[in-house]
Amino acid sequence: MSKNLGQGRPQRTRVEGHELSLAATDYDIVQGIPVTSVQRTLLDIAQELSIDELVAVADQIVCAHNRSFGPKKLPIVDISELHSYIAQHRGLRGIRKLQAAMKLVRVGADSAPETQLRLCINHWALPEFICNFEIKDAAGNPKVAPDLSCPRYRTCAEYDGGHHLTPEQQAKDHDRNFLTTSLGWHQSVINKNDMGNDGLVAITKIARMLVLGGWNDPKNLARNSLEGQLYVRKDIT
Repeated sequence: MSKNLGQGRPQRTRVEGHELSLAATDYDIVQGIPVTSVQRTLLDIAQELSIDELVAVADQIVCAHNRSFGPKKLPIVDISELHSYIAQHRGLRGIRKLQAAMKLVRVGADSAPETQLRLCINHWALPEFICNFEIKDAAGNPKVAPDLSCPRYRTCAEYDGGHHLTPEQQAKDHDRNFLTTSLGWHQSVINKNDMGNDGLVAITKIARMLVLGGWNDPKNLARNSLEGQLYVRKDIT
């Protein structure tokens, strides 16, 4: 709980009080209660989170969709506004970490696991993958927009979380996979089980699809063994 600077720290049982100097962009009113704004809250938690965690939070703040199909989604805070806001608060604790995180933030990630997968791809130095790139047919009509795409090698990755287990969503996913393959793209579907051990299984799967697309795999990531890692066949390497 906080009060404006000079008003004294609020004192409540089991509540930590703070004094803050807040500008108009630092707070909002929600159901009549003053709360720190989304962008100010991001600043306040920067010192407590890792860079990857900050990227995941900021990705959700700036997430937007303006695809040719599907519902349009507006960001909570536009990414340019968030960059500008952070630039105005130099000197706060955790600000350098947040600035480093903002260099990795991208528009279009729908969930923290998607962000985790993108950062994992970056950490393993695979080619760059783009959020929600529209894959088009020969006539130029957009058909699908995978979570992450590498147009140069016609390779994409989908992160399937728990909600993909419903019969309705599985039917949609099967059609999505069919369309993606029909358009000549190499797709890797990733889930939570693939993300352990620094995402080694996920990276191996994606690297093998990249190789099919013509990537030269300088670190031989596609040759990592998957023996015992796949649930359908434990003997596949």
